[in-house]
Amino acid sequence: MGNGGKLAKRWTGRSAALGLSAAWLLTGQATAETSAPTSTPSQAVISTRAAPILLDKDLRFRDLNRNGALDPYEDWRLPASARARDLVGRMTLEEKAGAMMHGTLPADGVVGTGSRYDMKAAGAFIHDRHINNFITRLSPPAKDFATQNNALQAMAESTRLGIPIAISTDPRNHFQMLTGAAAAAGSFSQWPETLGFGALDDPATTQRFADIARQEYLAVGIRVALSPQADLATEPRWARVTGTFGEDADRVGRQVEAYVAGFQNGSSGLNTGSVAAVVKHWAGYGAAKDGWDSHLHYGRFASFPGDNFAYHLKPFEGAFRARAASVMPTYSILENLRVDGRPVEQVGAGFNAWLLQDLLRGRYGFKGLIVSDWGITSDCPAACINGSGPGKPPVIGMPWGVEALSPVERFARAINAGNDQIGGSEEGALVVAAVKAGLIAQTRIDEAAMRGMVQKFELGLFDNPYVDPDQADRLVNKAEFQAAALDAQQRALVMLENRNGLLPLTPARQKLFLYGIDANVARSRGFDVVDDPAKADLAVIRAVAPHQLLHPDHFFGALFHEGDLDFKPGNADYEAILRASKVVPTVVTVYLDRPAILTNIRDHASALIGNFGVSDAALFDVLTGKAKAEGRLPFELPSSMEAVRTQASDVPHDSANPLYPIGFRLED
Repeated sequence: MGNGGKLAKRWTGRSAALGLSAAWLLTGQATAETSAPTSTPSQAVISTRAAPILLDKDLRFRDLNRNGALDPYEDWRLPASARARDLVGRMTLEEKAGAMMHGTLPADGVVGTGSRYDMKAAGAFIHDRHINNFITRLSPPAKDFATQNNALQAMAESTRLGIPIAISTDPRNHFQMLTGAAAAAGSFSQWPETLGFGALDDPATTQRFADIARQEYLAVGIRVALSPQADLATEPRWARVTGTFGEDADRVGRQVEAYVAGFQNGSSGLNTGSVAAVVKHWAGYGAAKDGWDSHLHYGRFASFPGDNFAYHLKPFEGAFRARAASVMPTYSILENLRVDGRPVEQVGAGFNAWLLQDLLRGRYGFKGLIVSDWGITSDCPAACINGSGPGKPPVIGMPWGVEALSPVERFARAINAGNDQIGGSEEGALVVAAVKAGLIAQTRIDEAAMRGMVQKFELGLFDNPYVDPDQADRLVNKAEFQAAALDAQQRALVMLENRNGLLPLTPARQKLFLYGIDANVARSRGFDVVDDPAKADLAVIRAVAPHQLLHPDHFFGALFHEGDLDFKPGNADYEAILRASKVVPTVVTVYLDRPAILTNIRDHASALIGNFGVSDAALFDVLTGKAKAEGRLPFELPSSMEAVRTQASDVPHDSANPLYPIGFRLED
């Protein structure tokens, strides 16, 4: 390998900014402090369930440790850093270790999915293990979601120091539901995948989406977004392409910057109206070797045959310009990479001090929180490598490059490398053991706990952790939000073919054969729907970019869309297209969660549209000319699997003779 490209030095900082709380108002107007208390401060917004209220010069404060005195960490007039420093000084080693865990909230479904939290199990994590950072994977109605999250905050309020919970989520406002990568939209407004925003390349639309999602998250009590992906989709076979903004670094950087600004309520750092953004995955994840994903043992490498590692850093600069609160390292080992003449250690990024300390904090000056990806300290035995088998609970672990270390040694390695929180773990006791064994310095523990607490203070959680369930019911997916989401779905569509001006369709005397589409939507537009292409005037068919179920016994292998990208005989969508197109003009829309090879499709489709998540209603608005498809491909669509296999995993749009180049759309 070469030097990975020249890495330029960058700087980013974080600061508090004024903002209004969107949570349940108990008293007064919120204010963010950036200096010592003033003589006449405005009353901060506070809410409480169990903590007594203290009065100081007619101002109200929460007595979180219930000692009858106003301690600095309880004083909202003080800067976040001063409050955090006081609090960390009061915490035991066990409490600090718990605060460095980013656990999974237990629920009634597998790996935290479902509709109800297991409150008994959650209480044990909060009280016995001192954990106060959790991912939620629930998808209940908004009012119920808010109520359950309030119950968790009430548990946290009753702990020794009353440290509130920071609740996080994977993206949940899109079409994809993939445990470990995205949550179901449920009652939230439903937008195109982030690839759709890449197709629009309109930062204003991206920021508008993120701002709406921020309001919905806030309403139910979610304060951390485990997004956006700043990864580049340079390897078209990769299963995580759908969570990116595409493969062009400049385009992706613009969208990442807008996304962070929308979620964090501005570009000046966190405030009480923010949802903290966790930008991922640092760095090079999209250069997946042979397209396999690094959740899986066989996909643990990213490769850089094009010596293009520096290109994969560029989108993160957009996140840093917007003062992103947190960064998540990739699982991947950067195979045989050399940067500036030195070899990069062959361990996953979460264990790589050069990537986190020298590059991220050193060259780029990142000051925020580093949160490891989930499961990096867990074992990956045979049942993890090969799959645990049908009907058996999944065994999940991604300790790539440090498999031989003990769990305690892995925690030490990850924390010393730079992680402030360990994702997907509730094992703070292993951090305590590492400190007592001399593997982690107490000062490093204090530093990590401090960063986490500063964020919570900046977000206003110590003063106002509760939300109003009725307000959540009114706000989440309100008509204005869903109208904006539908508009984005429509605009993000990419028109690839429209032979003989077939589109827009007119319903007069048109009989449609539908595949993968709700007949009621077509009927509502005035079309007749028939059950056989031979009886139709037109066919409208939904298809999905091809994939193969290659590892059905592996938890992630059974979920991820892996393998070849071309439509082959036996593919149900392909067979439906062939059947219909033999007898009737056929409109085909393909869900491009990966860059599908449409060579076998193009000649059978009278009209061909790429989509990145679109409802039937939004699709028919475009088909009938009520709305216009404005998107351009955020990646190229290759012409063959041979071209895919010979392209470089780290280089954008470099396959031979692409069927459609990046940026393509059929012009009017």
